[in-house]
Amino acid sequence: MARPHHVLLVPGFFGFANLGDFAYFGHAKEMLSEAGPAVGLEGEVRVVATEPTASLPRRAALLCEAISLLLDESPGSVSIVGHSSGGLDARLVVTPGVSLPTPADPERCAGSVRALVTVATPHHGTPLAHFFGGMLGQQVLRVLSLATIYVLRTGRLPISVALKLARLLRRPGSAPSGVLDQLFVQLLGDFEEDRRRAVESFLTDVRSDQGLVSQISPAGMELFNASTQDRPTVRYGFVAARARPPGLGSLWRAGLDVYAQATHALFVALYRFASGMPATWRPRLNTTHAAVLRKAYGRIPDARANDGIVPTLSQVWGDPIAAAWADHHDIIGHFHDPEHVPPHFDWMASGTGFDRRQFERVWTAVARYLAGR
Repeated sequence: MARPHHVLLVPGFFGFANLGDFAYFGHAKEMLSEAGPAVGLEGEVRVVATEPTASLPRRAALLCEAISLLLDESPGSVSIVGHSSGGLDARLVVTPGVSLPTPADPERCAGSVRALVTVATPHHGTPLAHFFGGMLGQQVLRVLSLATIYVLRTGRLPISVALKLARLLRRPGSAPSGVLDQLFVQLLGDFEEDRRRAVESFLTDVRSDQGLVSQISPAGMELFNASTQDRPTVRYGFVAARARPPGLGSLWRAGLDVYAQATHALFVALYRFASGMPATWRPRLNTTHAAVLRKAYGRIPDARANDGIVPTLSQVWGDPIAAAWADHHDIIGHFHDPEHVPPHFDWMASGTGFDRRQFERVWTAVARYLAGR
């Protein structure tokens, strides 16, 4: 009887897998569970409980422990899909000779890994980290983290909150004193008491450990890449996402109702922060990378192009699996399709046009890559 081939999904910077019914990876997990057996993935698809803003070694240790537990329960092989900084956790776990703060055996865990797929991962950093690293940025990050949980729970933010966040991000230095605390209290107040306590406790932990923020800056990732190595026995693939540059076109595609305009304004602010890579910066692209990016986007994106969080060229690492017009959360299933069962809810209206058909195409390609097809 063939040994199982398991898939572990690793949430990224805004990952809340350990908050019960907040389905960060819900749609992607469903797709891989459905598409996997047909291509030979006969194992469990499991989401790793992580700590969103903890340091990369801490997050990698949690992933290592999750792999070890899975192997204890059902020995076999493992493939990993990491969204955003979750891809960096996975790269660190499988680095030969790595030392992690965990009693689990990294070499045993890494030896079981067949493939590693990174999705919208900042392999070369994101300029957004510079903003989140400041005092105001840390407060904004706390509110954005709660806003992400809120959208996953209800499908949309209150319009007043989206507008205030967008105005604040457009001119961060002009924020009135206490406005971020007011937004936080407003959002938290809509949760039931038990859930409110759990969320508040969780976000307090997030606020106390933000080691990841500086590590995913362009300078931090330069050091990370210099100190990690790819494992020869692991296949590395990537999925790239790119949002359309903000403008009248993106606003029209986002939708003209008040809520769409409010969250589009939030997207515009984040996009501008994420477009701050030096104009001369370029990663090393091979001919296959270049061909896939040209086919998807018409030409190779410049240093400013991004998905609202991570520069598109920063997402290149290994074999190209797919490249799509999608924002950072579209690509894992958080786009606008409320009629689908279960419904897709958009984190912010970026106007990329990413839909269920494209989502299925991307994640079917991921399943095939994991299976070695």
